[in-house]
Amino acid sequence: MESTRIDMLAVEEEGVCDVNVGNGQWQQGNEQHLEGSEKLEEPKVGMVFSSQDDVYHYYTNYGIQQGFRVNRRSTRCDDYGILRYFTFACSREKKRASTSKNRYSNLTSGTNCQAKIRTIMQCDGSFKLSGVVLEHNHPLTPGETRCFKYKKLDQDAKTRVRQQSRTSDIVQTGVCETLMVGDKRSRNNYGQVKTSILEEGDDAVLQNFFVKMQTSNSNFFYVMDMDEECTVRNIFWADARSRAAYEDFGDVVTLDTSYLRNKFALPLVPFVGVNHHGQSVLLGYALLKNEDVGTFLWLFKSWLACMMGIPPKAIITDQSQAIQKAVQTVFPNVQYRWCLWQVMKTTREKLKGCSQYKAIKISLENSVCESTSKDEFEDEWRKVIEKYGLHDNEWLKELYVERHRWVPVYTKETFWAGMSTARRSESSCALFNGHVNSKTTLKQFLEQYDNIIRSKVEKESRADYESLYSRYDCMTHYEIEKQFQEVYTSAKFKEFQDEIMGKLYCYTSLVKEEDSIFVIQVTEHVKVGDSEKDAKFIVNFSAVDCELNCTCHLFEFSGIICRHTLSVLTQSKVQQVPSKYILSRWRKDIKRKCSFVKASYQDLDVNPSAQRYHEMCRYFHEVATMSADCKDQSITVMNALHELKAKIGMRFSQSNVVAPVVSPNGVNANNQRRQEIRICLAPCN
Repeated sequence: MESTRIDMLAVEEEGVCDVNVGNGQWQQGNEQHLEGSEKLEEPKVGMVFSSQDDVYHYYTNYGIQQGFRVNRRSTRCDDYGILRYFTFACSREKKRASTSKNRYSNLTSGTNCQAKIRTIMQCDGSFKLSGVVLEHNHPLTPGETRCFKYKKLDQDAKTRVRQQSRTSDIVQTGVCETLMVGDKRSRNNYGQVKTSILEEGDDAVLQNFFVKMQTSNSNFFYVMDMDEECTVRNIFWADARSRAAYEDFGDVVTLDTSYLRNKFALPLVPFVGVNHHGQSVLLGYALLKNEDVGTFLWLFKSWLACMMGIPPKAIITDQSQAIQKAVQTVFPNVQYRWCLWQVMKTTREKLKGCSQYKAIKISLENSVCESTSKDEFEDEWRKVIEKYGLHDNEWLKELYVERHRWVPVYTKETFWAGMSTARRSESSCALFNGHVNSKTTLKQFLEQYDNIIRSKVEKESRADYESLYSRYDCMTHYEIEKQFQEVYTSAKFKEFQDEIMGKLYCYTSLVKEEDSIFVIQVTEHVKVGDSEKDAKFIVNFSAVDCELNCTCHLFEFSGIICRHTLSVLTQSKVQQVPSKYILSRWRKDIKRKCSFVKASYQDLDVNPSAQRYHEMCRYFHEVATMSADCKDQSITVMNALHELKAKIGMRFSQSNVVAPVVSPNGVNANNQRRQEIRICLAPCN
């Protein structure tokens, strides 16, 4: 067979830094995908290359084109140390054997994929493909190549990083997401309250920003609050992606006013949620002149109008009377709590003058964070007050009266998406990764806005990719763990595994049984500081429909099944939990609308999914326009869409089905389950 000769540029030994294929280009930190460029020929036995690097260069670019990443797998040299054979393979070739002996699980993407190319050195020093396997045993992701990880930056990127490390005012796209924050000492130089939040020239900058954002996506929303002299007092805006993200992650929202408290030059107040990976997601931004009730009333009403009048289910704010009054007026039926971190921080500042400050601080934190019931908290709080003579402390009196607003045992029965505090937004660096410091002006912030959004979107996209195509090993042989491994994102599955590990410190005893309802006491051995204690919880378990609830209320609070419930389930030999205990909010196999929304910085050509979404929406809009005037045509279109939705949705619904609790022979297992529970759980003394 005649050989095909391919000569290509060499690349660096440890990773792809600059790969050219047709008109496309791949660079670490600056991805331009291969769509629309000349397609590479697929590997064939007999292809000849000048060097090992040329083979790697070709196969890596072919992998980017097809949607898989390449690893160097093996090499073989002769007796003189000359390279004779080598193999490049799909990065998902290895499959780590899961073992319950390991205390910690590792993230792996291996599927035992056999796709690879083998090469042999010829007499003239060139390399010929001697073996090719094209088939992969996993989905290929040509649209996700921006998520592939490589080890080296090119020299230009390294230079840009070095330059950026010297400044906090400029951020180069995609190279350095985190910059140094300005001197904290300047935070106290905020000065007097101004008549307007805008500096000279800011009005033009703001107008240009709003025009740009609306041109990029017509769903961009903004509103300004003016006084009688048409001076701008407050501004609120939300981009199209924030509005779409609210549909999926707007159930729990925090309002971050740390930029006001810390006297930043930029009076920025963002609305923040948490996505399916537990990452912060931005849901709106405001620039506020002051912190009175009227300002927050205007802000909440503006934000509610932006979100189509749909309020969140729960909201977390700082301990502010003005905010509290505004929340109760605009969101009267929303669960409301204070940021625990901010309350404890302020409490420490208030008590610093006490002679036994350190002991008081530790005792108060233990009573607040380690109590497992309301009675225990109140008893421990009383002991601290009496021991250190704090009866006359007005601050602690006020906190105790409002304990239902911030103490965990009083708020744990509400779903907070795992956010016990607003700690994700507790500092100036947490939300904007160093893009905003104490001296940042509005002009500088708006210039960096695209970079801020880009860093958030790319972080979420990378977590999506890793959750879909990698997974943590199971630490046990329980089918329940495998069930959550299949459907939850990596971050949330790790939280579930923490509860699996915590089960080691729990033991159960049966309290009573009544009408197939088992009341089980679970005792957990816990550490509180340097001491230890036994905490007791009650799990109610229905053997008929596998209904469970625990007095720790972790599932109600965060959507993660607790260790106490897991102790009961595993001892009762339940193989899988019902679907109601698998929250769609934490699933990795659900496509969220916000992932298809075109961001202001984004070119649709580099995001095939967003491009298809945009084209379909435009076409749907045309069909709706054509049929809206005729009732019969509208009904026809809606019926067709319902059928199409049902057809496309079938593959997703199948993954949500959870097997009923039945015995191996198909007979209803309720009686068998009740008997097993009686045997497994000893009566409580």
